[in-house]
Amino acid sequence: MRRLGEGNHDRTPAHERGAVTMLRQGDVLLVPVASVPQSAKVQKVKGRIVLAHGEVTGHAHTVDGRRAQLLIAEGGMTYLTVEQLTEVRHQEHAPMTLQPGKYKVVRQREYTPEAIRNVAD
Repeated sequence: MRRLGEGNHDRTPAHERGAVTMLRQGDVLLVPVASVPQSAKVQKVKGRIVLAHGEVTGHAHTVDGRRAQLLIAEGGMTYLTVEQLTEVRHQEHAPMTLQPGKYKVVRQREYTPEAIRNVAD
């Protein structure tokens, strides 16, 4: 039994311990998932995968298309399968390292009296 004040001092990265680690860059949230729905269709891309376009600046959250695949399931839910270590890049944010695995891609949304809409990044 642990005593009060005794924490887990394991320095192993969360993804290696099997912990679910969500990753966020601006208005894009990547949630690790165990699997991608069988209905998801691989999207053909050339060069880079665009996870989200910036509505205000025109900038985009992107991943190297040679290291990952973008899939879209019924209902429009987007998934990313990362095959090799890569990064999510955006002109206004620091690069974010992505470990190999499967991720659900979620766009942050905001409520206004007029509508619920994607956050402009």
